[in-house]
Amino acid sequence: MNYQLLKSDTRGGANHGWLNTRHSYSFANYYDPNRVHFGALRVVNDDIISGGMGFGKHPHDNMEIITIPLSGGISHEDSMGNGSVVETGDIQVMSAGTGIFHSEMNAYESKEGQFFQIWIIPNKMNVEPRYDQISIRDIAKDNELYQILSPNADDQGVWIHQDAWIFMGKYSTIKKESYQLKNPNNGVFFMVVEGEVEFDNQKLKRRDVVEIKDTKDFSFEVSPNSHVMLIEVPMDV
Repeated sequence: MNYQLLKSDTRGGANHGWLNTRHSYSFANYYDPNRVHFGALRVVNDDIISGGMGFGKHPHDNMEIITIPLSGGISHEDSMGNGSVVETGDIQVMSAGTGIFHSEMNAYESKEGQFFQIWIIPNKMNVEPRYDQISIRDIAKDNELYQILSPNADDQGVWIHQDAWIFMGKYSTIKKESYQLKNPNNGVFFMVVEGEVEFDNQKLKRRDVVEIKDTKDFSFEVSPNSHVMLIEVPMDV
């Protein structure tokens, strides 16, 4: 197993007043030649958006775009005719394909919201754009990992045009956990969203990340009141 530890305070980002954002990989004005992408994983942005503010209409193409609210909600509109609020406990996915325009605004005037936005490079170019949004409250499980995204339309969670998976886990107690990769040639972006995790005798804290590859599985131990996210992606991109 090979891995690289990315401490939370080494991420890029900026505070624009209405937007306080941190970037795990190069994005906007942040560029690090050693952190452009992790295989097919191109963007993991950690955004705090002030009430009523957000991103006006802008374009995307040939990218799988996933939004996961951690608090609050995002008001979404796009050129496919979709309009909705993506609330905490939901996951949203767009296959930008041949091209879309969309806007994302904090749905609430009186409180800030916090959101993960994840971009994954697709394995099919110029597909017909598509949109999906589901609640993951009903598939969430206490004290174990649960899948929220896969390559398969009939599988649990949402799906995308890539051999990638996203799992979440929220733990109220100490637990030793393991993850078996769907494909041993893939890699895993493993983030401590909240709390503390021990991985390979190292203590990982809030928003710390380990990029893991060259293994078929790995294990970790979570502390009480911890939340983790795993993103498994192909590395040959």
